Amino acid sequence: MDNAERIAQFENMCQADPDNDMAFFSLGGAYAQVDRHADAAQAYLSCIKANDAMSKARQLAAESLVKAGDEKQAGEVATVGYVECAKRGDLAPKNALAELLAVLGMPLPELPKEAVQAAPPVAAGDFVCARTGQPGTQLDGAPFRGPIGQWIHANISAQTWQMWIGQGTKVINEMRLDLSRDEDGAVYDEHMREFLGIDETLYAQLMREHETPAGS
Repeated sequence: MDNAERIAQFENMCQADPDNDMAFFSLGGAYAQVDRHADAAQAYLSCIKANDAMSKARQLAAESLVKAGDEKQAGEVATVGYVECAKRGDLAPKNALAELLAVLGMPLPELPKEAVQAAPPVAAGDFVCARTGQPGTQLDGAPFRGPIGQWIHANISAQTWQMWIGQGTKVINEMRLDLSRDEDGAVYDEHMREFLGIDETLYAQLMREHETPAGS
């Protein structure tokens, strides 16, 4: 399926169900791939309207607005998003929004008390989840084979992985995915990487390392 077909598919899904946050999220990604950054930003904002817990959409909306040349709205979205991500404990998008605000020359907003409560102490040897920054339990093993599965085992807590299982079920149901089809499997994998904080740079690095023979 080419980009035009993907965009048309997701546009139809959004029109049919304005509360389908996953469809808007995927539409934003499809727009971004063809450099329609203003449209991508609006899709991500619609995703947030449908589900304000979609912290990654806040980050991507702000970044898309910067690419579209609307730094004023980007700053507004990033400021609100930073606070919301902090309240939810979504470390990766919170840090990305902090970096974006710094690039825009804007101060970090003051966080409400519930967002600045001390994190649980991390004892020596405790496993810390890369997505949330919180201590947790390491998975018994990689959830699937390959470099992404290995990275998840090394960096994502069992608690966060269970959160993704629930979210992944929602992705399958709301987007009517058939995982026996390669294109639907790719959509599912993209949502998984977004949820776990595996951005394009990290993904490319993991795949490159996997393809490079050891010692070469």
